[in-house]
Amino acid sequence: MTPDEIADLNRARASLSRQRSALAKRIGSSELAAASAAEDFMRILLAIEAVDRALTNAGQPYMPPEANA
Repeated sequence: MTPDEIADLNRARASLSRQRSALAKRIGSSELAAASAAEDFMRILLAIEAVDRALTNAGQPYMPPEANA
């Protein structure tokens, strides 16, 4: 994979992580979340896992940023 493709995958992962956080907040603020929200959440998690596998297969596994960096 080219460096640009790796960068694209990292950007995709970041976007999916933001979607995951937003959906988790929406589910958490609801007294009774819809089953479709849980399904959407699961799809986002599966997509993140797929991106992580692609990065690992390319020899560039995802490394979360350091909290104190």
